[in-house]
Amino acid sequence: MDNKYFVLNIGRQLGSGGHDIGKMLAEHFQIKFYDKELLDLAAQESGFDKHFFERDDEHRGFIKGFFYSINPFSSSGNPYENQLSSESLFKFQSEAIRKAASQSSCVFVGRCADYVLRDYPRCINIFISANMEDRVKRLSQKLNITEEEAEKRAVSGDEKRASYYNYYSAKTWGEAATYDLCINSSVLGLKETTEFIQNFVARKLDL
Repeated sequence: MDNKYFVLNIGRQLGSGGHDIGKMLAEHFQIKFYDKELLDLAAQESGFDKHFFERDDEHRGFIKGFFYSINPFSSSGNPYENQLSSESLFKFQSEAIRKAASQSSCVFVGRCADYVLRDYPRCINIFISANMEDRVKRLSQKLNITEEEAEKRAVSGDEKRASYYNYYSAKTWGEAATYDLCINSSVLGLKETTEFIQNFVARKLDL
């Protein structure tokens, strides 16, 4: 990996604005941005259809490969789907992450990119949280759902992300010791939170 490139890895609570913050950071530093785009990248690199990766994506929760290997009725009947374990899909996705990071500076949102790139020399790992009230408001507006449903989605989404991250990495999702910077986007709002992170990144990486 080329030391002239740098990577920002963003973990986030559902509804915290982490995706938007990641996008603004990428635009500010004029670097590539990967969130769900990683699924396309992994599909291209592996040669498998994107839906295999969507099945095990952190947003949906994942099913460990053992279940697929013993249950022939677990899929649509496609023999390749039964043979593709979650671990295999994660490996393909990890390879896509490493390849992207070796070719340019970029922002990765979720998907254990911080763990995958743990030996990368110029990484900054960030975790975005937010007050539940703000998360509920953001999700209800974005998804056009009730606040009650939005709160359920927020809690469920966090559980899925934590389960995915804790299973594949040697660290704990959302725990301060896992990251270089943890920040509550409710305190400053998305725009000023992004500006704060920009300054942090510039100072840490001497940009």
